[in-house]
Amino acid sequence: MIRLGLIRHGPTAWNRAGRLQGRSDIPLDEDAHAELAALFLPAPWDKAQLCSSPLARAMQTARLITGQEPAPVPDLIEMNWGAWEGQHGADLLADPNSGYCHIEDWGWAFRPPGGESVGELRDRVMGWVSSLEQDTVAVCHIGVMRVLLAVASGWAFDGPAPFRVKRRRIYGLEWADGTLSSMGEAERLIQRDAL
Repeated sequence: MIRLGLIRHGPTAWNRAGRLQGRSDIPLDEDAHAELAALFLPAPWDKAQLCSSPLARAMQTARLITGQEPAPVPDLIEMNWGAWEGQHGADLLADPNSGYCHIEDWGWAFRPPGGESVGELRDRVMGWVSSLEQDTVAVCHIGVMRVLLAVASGWAFDGPAPFRVKRRRIYGLEWADGTLSSMGEAERLIQRDAL
């Protein structure tokens, strides 16, 4: 059995503005640097292998909360939002002709124009999960996390999600005998000044 801990990267200017980032390489904003530098991993995650999406916002987050250099993993890059990248999700929702919809209506086949389907993202990240040989912490993106948590919970982007992806938390999963399962509630990252 291998344990996999998932952490969402810190906020960027695009996050705060409600823009779809996808593969755009947007760095953390100034406030995120200070917030993340005050956090660290709880045990036993602090001893796990550290990986990250190669995008700056994830690599920066990994460095700030661990003080280590993460191994960049291309399979952990965010979903390709195609023509919607950089646009505001609220604007796309307001346009009935855009094709954009709420996450509970996606299904695995949902695909942005010129982008990657949710099912393709699942196949990409599950290929990486199946290659793991030791306990691992992965700093990545909300789309990657949603897909892995969906696989672990049996949710197919068809109705309300059985989980919420929050920042400053580590979501534990177990990979055993070809099955991904949840380790329960997400655990908060530790505040340095709380010790």
